[in-house]
Amino acid sequence: MVFLLTRRTQKFLPCLVNLRKVNRCLVTGKRCQLCHTAQASAADSPRGEETSYPLYPGHIPTSPLQKALLAAGSACMALYNPYRHDMVAVLGETTGYLALHNLRERMKKDPEGHRILQERPRIRLSTLDITGLQALPEGTFGREYVRFLDDNRVSPDTRMPTKFVDDEELAYVVQRYREVHDLMHTLLGMPTNMLGEVTVKWFEAVQTGLPMCVLGALFGPVRLNARVLLRFCPVCLLTDDFTQ
Repeated sequence: MVFLLTRRTQKFLPCLVNLRKVNRCLVTGKRCQLCHTAQASAADSPRGEETSYPLYPGHIPTSPLQKALLAAGSACMALYNPYRHDMVAVLGETTGYLALHNLRERMKKDPEGHRILQERPRIRLSTLDITGLQALPEGTFGREYVRFLDDNRVSPDTRMPTKFVDDEELAYVVQRYREVHDLMHTLLGMPTNMLGEVTVKWFEAVQTGLPMCVLGALFGPVRLNARVLLRFCPVCLLTDDFTQ
């Protein structure tokens, strides 16, 4: 997932969910338009520094103190109610700069990851060929992805837009991470219940190093009973083994 679902993911797909084929052409979208109007000003601003002007549509510039307060508040709310996706999103943005920077650098060193950063595809209903995905053979990644969306009544369009990342390119990396979250559920064969979410968070924590994922992986199991934990632990070990 370091390259956010590229060809490297295909190496362990059959081991996890017995999928036979990945059709990436049908799950990539058009070039993202997070912010091309502010690229010039963003390029002149040192990466990671506080800015007083928006760098992309929806961007809310914040000081380090404001980020710390947002991180603390969102962490408390996310632990209290893990289904508060807005709080989880804020926590990820306000604590993930170093991890996002590392992700971007690793993507730049990979030809396919570099291409993703250049073209900035989006995963949305408007960019997916749903009919084409539904027509794929049973067991293929595209077909299972559409089945996951239907069975769990979720949509890639519900992902929160990036707001608090003070770097236009890293803002896209965050958005890409969110939009492949449902692909991670499909990849791991996990539902959207608490067990499924915690399992996916363990996988994402190992792959991305995002503090938000690490916190979710560590504290999420508190809400699981002993019987579920016994079922959960082997999955975590299996996930870690395949990601080494």
